[in-house]
Amino acid sequence: MKALQVTAPGECELIEIRKPKPGPGQVLMQVEAVATCPQWDLHLRHNEPMFIGHAFQYPYTVGQPGHEATGEIVEVGPGVSSVAVGDRVSAWKDQGHHIQGCYAQYVVLQEENVIKVPRDLPPEAVSSVELAMCVGTVFLMLKEMNGLAGRVIGVNGLGPAGMVAAQMAKAEGAKEVIGFDLLPDRRKNALKVGVDRAYDPVDHPFAIRPEKLEIETAIDCVGAKKSVEFLMDLTEDIVALFGVQREDYTYTPLHYNGLRLCGYKGHSRRSAEYAVDLISKGLLDLAPLISHNLPLEEYNRGIELLEKQQATKICFWPWRNR
Repeated sequence: MKALQVTAPGECELIEIRKPKPGPGQVLMQVEAVATCPQWDLHLRHNEPMFIGHAFQYPYTVGQPGHEATGEIVEVGPGVSSVAVGDRVSAWKDQGHHIQGCYAQYVVLQEENVIKVPRDLPPEAVSSVELAMCVGTVFLMLKEMNGLAGRVIGVNGLGPAGMVAAQMAKAEGAKEVIGFDLLPDRRKNALKVGVDRAYDPVDHPFAIRPEKLEIETAIDCVGAKKSVEFLMDLTEDIVALFGVQREDYTYTPLHYNGLRLCGYKGHSRRSAEYAVDLISKGLLDLAPLISHNLPLEEYNRGIELLEKQQATKICFWPWRNR
């Protein structure tokens, strides 16, 4: 079977390897489509650690960093009971980058790490369930904090995660969703998926504090110190920190009027089920996250598009030719 291997920063090969076989508690998925995770793909391309204490080793694990994938189960190992051959599933959990990833025609996944998805939707609409699960974890926390229904919600960073967050906010009854992003195209696209107003954060209408108390809950999907503190200054009640943190954020006397912060609890099956339920009900559409469709042979071209900010998310198709 065909599989991708990143051999060095900015270099990759499409190689032939033996089709894997599932062991106890595992399934073999024929990968129909696999979407980029821009953070992982771009950091791997430049050998830049994803977070403090992390380091890449090259050549990288075959099929990695692909983990947002959908396909059909073609074989199950001993003891598998929750899914069967012929089921359409998506990977909802990144299993770790020390084992073969989903940039391949077939991949072995732990039974508990796949979830059934609607068969009537295109692959683009279910390939990124893992991302939706991650964002869903934050939204389940915000629901417990009574921070969504009837509120004005701010979303900073209107890339893939921000587009998911905007839709989830609307699904949870947000009064209005206000988005922020530096890129005009992202602001324009976000208006199609639930954002009511979108602004450049450098030139926003809430710079004077008496006018900025409109946003009650906010979700940061960037992670940079400047972007998080921008939201902390704007928001009345809760700021949810979804973007990967690489710097310390400063909580100042300006925020002592009751600003609450919530972090990210990590992967959970409950969050995956929450995301798939929204997809099944038509309240969350992941297809607009995909801006380009390419065969796996054109992996480098796709990552170059991400790097140049000419793409939002790439969907690779391992069974398509150039």
